[in-house]
Amino acid sequence: MSQHLPANMVLPRTGIGIDVHAFAPAEDPQPLWLGGLFWAGEQGLSGHSDGDCVAHAAADALFSACGIGDLGTHFGTDRPEFAGASGVKLLGEAARIVRAAGFEIGNVAVQFVANRPKFGPRREESQRVLSEAANAPVSVSATTSDGLGFTGRGEGISAVATALVYPVTVSEPGPAKGAPHG
Repeated sequence: MSQHLPANMVLPRTGIGIDVHAFAPAEDPQPLWLGGLFWAGEQGLSGHSDGDCVAHAAADALFSACGIGDLGTHFGTDRPEFAGASGVKLLGEAARIVRAAGFEIGNVAVQFVANRPKFGPRREESQRVLSEAANAPVSVSATTSDGLGFTGRGEGISAVATALVYPVTVSEPGPAKGAPHG
């Protein structure tokens, strides 16, 4: 059964992104970047870039919503120019790629799972930084896994994101409906 949609209706598209990073080993300490923010005094995450799984999941959700690959497609470990790159930079670049592909961003929502850092006091700051990078609303929430799994054991952090995008339609000039054709 096929549905008939009005010709001028723009359907949004959704995408999901997931990113996981282990904490860096004590013998190779790294700074913790999470949600676009530096967390002083916290054990950092391992990764090709800065390990910011919140920003990475957000970027991946944008790519998924548009059907234009994933984080590895655009910023993979085979791309040395992204070694050590900021998650905020990657999210900004992902937003640019999405817009160049003909989409606009409605919003991105991210939830990360970790025992630490305590996120609540810096939530608004993180959302502002990520929203500025994407030039669209980004919300971030945090939860724990009640001691279960690798996040519960304090081995790393995971993040899941959803993104809403919509195709940008370009209407061509022409006679209005019902207008006489010359």
